[in-house]
Amino acid sequence: MAAVTSRGRGRRTINEINMVPFIDVMLVLLIIFMVTAPLITPGTINVPSAGKSSKAPDKRVDVQIDSEGKLSLAGEVKRAGVTDKEAVAAIKDLLADNPELPVMIAADSELRYQQVMAMMKLLREAGVQRVGLSVK
Repeated sequence: MAAVTSRGRGRRTINEINMVPFIDVMLVLLIIFMVTAPLITPGTINVPSAGKSSKAPDKRVDVQIDSEGKLSLAGEVKRAGVTDKEAVAAIKDLLADNPELPVMIAADSELRYQQVMAMMKLLREAGVQRVGLSVK
């Protein structure tokens, strides 16, 4: 309710908010937070990391994709500048001898992730059981 004052000729209402109680509450909250802040122990965050296998496979095929999307094969087969179909055909030939042959995909960090997923899909459709991503 607004206060009423009488100055001179008539009564006028004062349209002001009393800020003193608000400031008192804020100071009490500030003191409470300052006292309790040192007592709070910070939590630890467990960030996942890429795990390492116990032993790297002796034979594997590396599919390397550069920033422009060009493929090259390394490992059991060494070829540069191959298309998707040529890479999958070469890997299928190797899978005939060893169906458990692992294939690692190493892509440039500037490459769109969609291209990496498309290559993984082609390898899965070709029957590759073990597809991995190379992490640097």
